[in-house]
Amino acid sequence: MEKYAWSAVIRDGKYAEYVKRHDEIWPELVEVLKRAGIRNYTIWTDGRTLFGYYECEKGVDYAARVQAESPVVDRWNEFMDDVMVMPLDPETGAQPRLKKVFSLD
Repeated sequence: MEKYAWSAVIRDGKYAEYVKRHDEIWPELVEVLKRAGIRNYTIWTDGRTLFGYYECEKGVDYAARVQAESPVVDRWNEFMDDVMVMPLDPETGAQPRLKKVFSLD
């Protein structure tokens, strides 16, 4: 299973709203992520910086393609724009992928 990690920044004063929106995540967005083969999706923060991690059971390229083609994901990205800064990868339309530099199994 391929792994995917991304980072972003919460806008000043928007931490509580960021958390609230994820507490109330849209069921249709969850369905798109599952259809994309995304599993074990977790987001961490230190209060400002966000770090997201998920595993792609159908591969990273497939997950990125399903998200890029989804109008639900487009709406979510617009909805979240006022609480976070995350430039999207122009090639995939998804979060910019971080490069793995270390792994301990």
